[in-house]
Amino acid sequence: MTSQQRAAIPGLQFEHLSAAAARARRDTVEDIYRGAYVEAIQSAAPFADPAAFMTRFDAYTEPGRPSGFTLTLAVVDDQPIGQAWGWPLHADTAWWGGLQLDGSGDIDEFITEDGTRTFALSEIMVRSELTSRGVARALHDELLSSRTEQRATLLVRPANARAYQTYLRWGWYRVGTLRPSWPDAPQFDVLIHDLHRR
Repeated sequence: MTSQQRAAIPGLQFEHLSAAAARARRDTVEDIYRGAYVEAIQSAAPFADPAAFMTRFDAYTEPGRPSGFTLTLAVVDDQPIGQAWGWPLHADTAWWGGLQLDGSGDIDEFITEDGTRTFALSEIMVRSELTSRGVARALHDELLSSRTEQRATLLVRPANARAYQTYLRWGWYRVGTLRPSWPDAPQFDVLIHDLHRR
């Protein structure tokens, strides 16, 4: 994180949690989600419902899943204000299910995983009253800075112009589309970030 980003929120600190530690902070995870996605929750869209969100979180962190889940909390004055999490994709991952690649690339080669190739950035969020202050970028950089994978991937809704443009400024680029298998999931654009070039 740059000194400019740290100065945006004085006292900004980070906590790094494993899957088990994240599950122990489940109430905090939900509280941040509710504070970050106020409008989406108010829209009553089933995919944005807090119960649906926490069902996905529980699946990501359940015991027995492939190792590597990590959650980074952004904290100011002992108060969590944002979070980001992800995990490395293993050979049996369902992440790429339904992927439609742009162009004529070799999809089998693209989706081949071994636990060291791709880090899936699943969520990044900041309480709505603290957006546009560098916290999301700080979380993004903190989570990815120590990754050893070749690339990272994330999913973004095409209509979410603000987030989409932000990711492009941060060095992400589109490679295709997919609709996750979760109930009521919308179609997303698939973005990639070449980590070794960050």
